[in-house]
Amino acid sequence: MQLTLWTYEGPPHVGAMRVATALRDVHYVLHAPQGDTYADLLFTMIERREQRPPVTYTTFQARDLGGDTAALFQTAAREAVRRFAPKALLVGASCTAELIQDDPGGLAQAMGLPVPVIPLELPSYQRKENWGAAETFYRVVRALARPLTPAERSPGPRCNILGPCALGFRHRDDLVEVRRLIEALGITVNLVAPERAGVDDLARIADADFNVVLYPEIAGTAAAWLQRSFGQPATRTVPIGHGATLDFIDELATLAGVDASAVRAETTSRARWYARSVDANYLHRKRVFIFGDATHAVAAARVAAHEMGFEVAGIGTYSREFAREVRAAAEAHGCEALITDDYLEVEARIAALQPDLVLGTQMERHIAKRLRVPCAVISAPVHVQDFPARYAPQMGMEGANVLFDTWVHPLMMGLEEHLIGMFREDHEFHPDAAPSHLGGGASPAPAAPAAPEAVSPVAPVATAAEAANTPHWGAEAERELRKVPFFVRPKARRNTELYARERGIATITLETLYDAKAHFAR
Repeated sequence: MQLTLWTYEGPPHVGAMRVATALRDVHYVLHAPQGDTYADLLFTMIERREQRPPVTYTTFQARDLGGDTAALFQTAAREAVRRFAPKALLVGASCTAELIQDDPGGLAQAMGLPVPVIPLELPSYQRKENWGAAETFYRVVRALARPLTPAERSPGPRCNILGPCALGFRHRDDLVEVRRLIEALGITVNLVAPERAGVDDLARIADADFNVVLYPEIAGTAAAWLQRSFGQPATRTVPIGHGATLDFIDELATLAGVDASAVRAETTSRARWYARSVDANYLHRKRVFIFGDATHAVAAARVAAHEMGFEVAGIGTYSREFAREVRAAAEAHGCEALITDDYLEVEARIAALQPDLVLGTQMERHIAKRLRVPCAVISAPVHVQDFPARYAPQMGMEGANVLFDTWVHPLMMGLEEHLIGMFREDHEFHPDAAPSHLGGGASPAPAAPAAPEAVSPVAPVATAAEAANTPHWGAEAERELRKVPFFVRPKARRNTELYARERGIATITLETLYDAKAHFAR
């Protein structure tokens, strides 16, 4: 057994709750002990939803295990149907309840309830949250969708938007941006699911010519079934970034049989010009490490390399079901993929690569803070900060603008901090100095504080093997390294350590630092 402080994904029943919460007219009866009701807080506290999830817990306790927990589940299901009057009932078990093997699906189907029952078999000890969401959405679509006769079909072109879900990273704003693009092409949106889709809406999911899959982790399985069952093709491009958005428009136009030239000509982003501006040249060729779910990680690598001018030093994901796609992206960018859900492995990779920027989840934000590397969040798992009051999509052209601001500003803020550090002891910058435009600067600067005897090392945490080969930084050399501008400091550190390793130098002194500088300047 391995204890952990952080997990990228919850158990699969949390994924099922995300789908149930996004849908309308359904209710989820979850066979779960009292402690598993914590999941409600994810929706009300993190996403700030106004209503709690449509979930009834059986909330059995330890003393109930000696009795009939199956009867407890049936009572809860019957009461949920009576009280909430759903048009469809989802039933399943949490990871803890799975151990008592009560079979909620079989129990509910034997009750003769007046609504369709959709049993969810979610193996909690083999699968995780995104798989649970995908499987639940697939089961719901498969249970409720029905074929339509030609007379029942609406005129096209029409599409379904699949994937937006509760607790989704920027799903709310992505949907607005993508819907705007689709409607600009003259394509009618038949339904959006699971977010805001009702049982009656899902019954007409076949009334579309194709499906737009925004998040394959959630909608990929259902879209594949819809293609097999109703012949609906699905999009493969996720419109994150300027180039991908243009590719997405072209793919939509091909599937719908419409002309995209006018929409293409009018669709642009400021990010493209900003990335080519003079200020942005300071940022070119910066090494970036990317980690998140597969959709956002692969898309971020393309944007970073082809639109921002960054160098992709590493890419990884916790989505094991999409490891193949991430490995292909890593190969295209000439680096090694990291497929893991162990945040300590991610931390070790970041420390070893020493990137100039980290694009990751909230956990990578904490890791980067410890390692003093700028970071921007690009992916779930979500945090309360990922549901801003403002409009902040990741997709479409406005999403491209948001990416530019989100990724580049941490680097530029670092530049300002460095300038403050450089001029902190200047006579114009001490706390008693008057503003310079008012003739300030005459006041004497306060005495400089005594230099500390030692400076805490800022070197990244390394693995045991790497630590054995990494030279130790002396306090004087470490202080001198801090004077190097932040945007070249990681490179100066790497070069100096390389220089010391090649010469068998165990401790880097001030002399070693300047010898390395002279060596690499030749």
